[in-house]
Amino acid sequence: MTYEGFAIECYQAGRGLWHARLRRPDRNPMIVGGVAFSAIEIGFAWPDPESAAADAKNQIDRLKLTRYAAVAQVPQQELSAA
Repeated sequence: MTYEGFAIECYQAGRGLWHARLRRPDRNPMIVGGVAFSAIEIGFAWPDPESAAADAKNQIDRLKLTRYAAVAQVPQQELSAA
């Protein structure tokens, strides 16, 4: 599923322990504080994938992660000046 520019992947880390992983849909890394992350793991265990996905959506909103959903484009003149 996608939400606010992220692909949310739910996975089971143990019997009845569901977690969520956030990625950019294009699979490019997210740049957070100058560090590239291929995915962000949501660290709570939920009893079902629906709850894990709901928590992931809540964390995207609460932490304002949408600013990391896409890499900002650097203007061409800044690239050539470097």
